[in-house]
Amino acid sequence: MMINVQKNSEPLDLSYLRDMSGDSAEFIIEMIDLFKSQTPIYMEELKLALAEKDWAKVGACAHKIKPTFTYVGREDAKELMQLIENNARERTDLESLPAACEMIFAFSEVLYKQLDQAKSELQKQL
Repeated sequence: MMINVQKNSEPLDLSYLRDMSGDSAEFIIEMIDLFKSQTPIYMEELKLALAEKDWAKVGACAHKIKPTFTYVGREDAKELMQLIENNARERTDLESLPAACEMIFAFSEVLYKQLDQAKSELQKQL
């Protein structure tokens, strides 16, 4: 279960948000702003829960973050988040969680850049 690095350099697939919003650039920009304000907070919560080995909280944080990746067409990241959530909740393969979370933390930095790019493209449509 890995992040598809090739997708990191491609524009985000926003078809889910386009469908959901009737292709409203304004709505999609609002969603991007929301992701960019909320996701770092959730990531910090996840980091803390991981450091404290609070597996229930790790699972809950992963569950909260997961849909964001679906909305922006990053099923690879969503699947990795699902794995983190399942392992934390079921207390299985816990020793693999720090590395999986590190992958997500590194990916989130890439995602924020992709979101910025998507937003600047969308602003041209307004």
